[in-house]
Amino acid sequence: MKKYAIIDIETTGGTARHERITEIAIVLHDGTQVLDTFSSLVNPERSIPWNITQITGITDEMVAHAPKFYEIAKTIVELTEDAIFVAHNVNFDYSFVREEFARLGYPYTRKQLCTVRLSRQVFPGLSSYSLSNLKKHFNIYAEKSHRALDDTLATVELFERILAAQEGKGNIRDLVNHGVKASKLPANITLERLHAIPDTCGVYYLHDEKGVVIYVGKSLNIQKRLFEHFSDQSAKGEKMRQGVADISYEVTGSELYALLLESAEIKRLLPRINRAQRMRVYSGCIFTYQDQNGYKCLAVGKKTVKNTRTLDLVADYPKLEHAKGHLMTLVKQYELCYRLSNLDASDRACFHYSIKLCKGACVGEEAPETYNERVRAVIEALDRRLQGSFFIIENGRHEQEKAVIGVQDGVFVGFGFFDSETPNFGLPEDLLECLNMPYDDPEASRIISGYLDGRKRPRIVKM
Repeated sequence: MKKYAIIDIETTGGTARHERITEIAIVLHDGTQVLDTFSSLVNPERSIPWNITQITGITDEMVAHAPKFYEIAKTIVELTEDAIFVAHNVNFDYSFVREEFARLGYPYTRKQLCTVRLSRQVFPGLSSYSLSNLKKHFNIYAEKSHRALDDTLATVELFERILAAQEGKGNIRDLVNHGVKASKLPANITLERLHAIPDTCGVYYLHDEKGVVIYVGKSLNIQKRLFEHFSDQSAKGEKMRQGVADISYEVTGSELYALLLESAEIKRLLPRINRAQRMRVYSGCIFTYQDQNGYKCLAVGKKTVKNTRTLDLVADYPKLEHAKGHLMTLVKQYELCYRLSNLDASDRACFHYSIKLCKGACVGEEAPETYNERVRAVIEALDRRLQGSFFIIENGRHEQEKAVIGVQDGVFVGFGFFDSETPNFGLPEDLLECLNMPYDDPEASRIISGYLDGRKRPRIVKM
């Protein structure tokens, strides 16, 4: 018998890693009728923000004597065991429940189903698929919005309406298994096995029947990415799945850690499906040199022994056209001369001078000193080499852990994990000790630089 654990929670805030559950309700359903109901306030072991109380009506006084999560954890496990975890916006509710169990050292994994996604498929064309709007549309009565039991009961009625829809059952099956058909899976890989894989950031490995790694990948959601691989019915997807007999993975928490580990593992293991990523050759380059009139010039070319000996390398790219495209963008942005950037083959004035998009360096109208200042700005914008010695601190594999990536004199020197509750956490000498260096990867510094470029800055600790 298929069972559905329809769940709603209230919390102290919006982020599972940092906030806590204040109320939980579970209705166990078999697709036809309600089998069991559980509801409880939860002591979050912290104060509830005023703005959250305004929404939910749950106060510190109400939860002061309520059970802590660990006191109801066994009940939650038993109720949801062998059941599909159903919620309206399931990622939110599931992430909080999973995180609460992670704090207890218990790996909580369940198949998931989202009534928002189901409602969009079964009842297309509505202006909004929020629970409040769906309650109004279907005239579903709930005494209190933003209270766990009332919202769960409303979700139950919505779920029953979805089940009653003719096409609903197929949609439910497809959504639970992300479109993967059990009959299409390799012999040793089951849907249950895929559902048991954590839906968090890390690196995964596909093995052949001899245990040899044939593919290494990285994802912010390992489980979701693997479902995507096994549901892809294209020729590329079939090639990816061919010969897969086993799966393994390593959770990292940190996306940067996962990027670095993935790249290093591809170089170390040389998986046959990752052939293009084993050792990426960056053949397209942007160089700089100074001409006889004192102008700093830019040029796109291939990384050859002659070029690297006679010209100063500014930046390299996987392909020559990538380098040329980026240079053209910057030449336009900084109003550089197209001829002095080797993008115009004319002997004297470049075409862009005639339409007043070049300030005339090509004909000597703009002084080298003025022109070269803008070229230096372009070179600085292109230079992605890491500078200095520092640690990048990111979230680790669980709440009490941090991931640490070390850079010394502009060179990646290793990564590791650190218990954030350890006294003196964050001291450079302690962070240095927790680093370990994987297989040497010439792309590591480039990966770190690209990750930091244009992002919200993570926590940085100087060495």
